[in-house]
This record gives sequence, C-alpha cells and structure tokens, in this order.
Amino acid sequence: MPKRLFRKYLPSPERLKGHKALGFLGGILSDPNLWHINRRSLSGAAFIGVFTGLLPIPMQMGLAALLALRFHCNLPLSVVLVWLSNPLTYVPIFYFTYRVGTWMLGMTPSPPHGIDVAWFVQQLVPLWAGSLVCAVTGGLLAFLTVRLFWRLAVIRSWNLRARYRRRKRTRPKDGE
Repeated sequence: MPKRLFRKYLPSPERLKGHKALGFLGGILSDPNLWHINRRSLSGAAFIGVFTGLLPIPMQMGLAALLALRFHCNLPLSVVLVWLSNPLTYVPIFYFTYRVGTWMLGMTPSPPHGIDVAWFVQQLVPLWAGSLVCAVTGGLLAFLTVRLFWRLAVIRSWNLRARYRRRKRTRPKDGE
C-alpha cells in the first residue's frame, strides 16, 4: 500500500536517468538503492530532504542528492522535499529560523539602522544556529512521520488480509 502511493507521485528511475541535465552522473544513478521504496529508504530521504531544505544555502537540491547517494536513501524523494523551501516560502521559513536562533542565543532581533557588512555578518550567527536546530528537528519529525505512516499502513494491510481470510473461512461453500 505505501509503495503504491509513493510510486504514484515519484518520478521513475528511467525518466530521471534519461534526463539530459543528469547525464554527467552516468552509472551512479544505476544504483538500485537510490530507487527503493521501503521504510528505511523513504524515512532517510524524508530526513535528508527536510534537513537540507531548511538550511540557508544555495544548491540545496545538489546537497540533498549527494546525501541521498552517500546514505543510500531514495534519491527522488530527497530532492523533491527540498522544495519545502522555495521562492514563496524562503522569507517566512528563514525569518522563523532567525527568530529561533536569536531566542536560543539570548539575542534581541535587531532591525537594520543601516545595512552594512558587519550588521549582516552579525545576523548570520542566529540565522545559522536557528536553521540548524530547525533542520534537525524538522528532519527528525519527517523521519518519524514516514516511519509512523508506513507502520500504520502495514497494520492496516494486515488487518484487511485477516478480515478477508476470516470472511473466506466463514463463507459457506458452493453446494452446502
């Protein structure tokens, strides 16, 4: 059940391997571990995607892909979840992580009186501190959520099969 849901929305390995922009990766994309749809692969990919999506860095998708390659997690899901932070959500996400960082470090958020390099560098410390904490927390929540939903789907599948077998046993046979 969970496999069908993920297969429905994730791009196929053949489609990604045939993409011109990914041609430089060559045989790396042939690793079957990058395409497995199982509890371990998807929960790891959820952690990687959300973690890298909450970091204030350029090339988040590239980092997510490298981490998915390194830890043998589902590559498409890792890259897709990075889009949690996108041009529409950058400002609210990174303002939130900045506020978390200022709270953790006991700083007061300072509006710019005049934007200069010193002020900007000073704001990077709480931004990065808050981003790292939110990235790890968000990644762990995504990891646990995938694990939980996978487990619930397996339990539901077991219950449906047990119910089907009970009905099959109690149903009268033809000719009785």
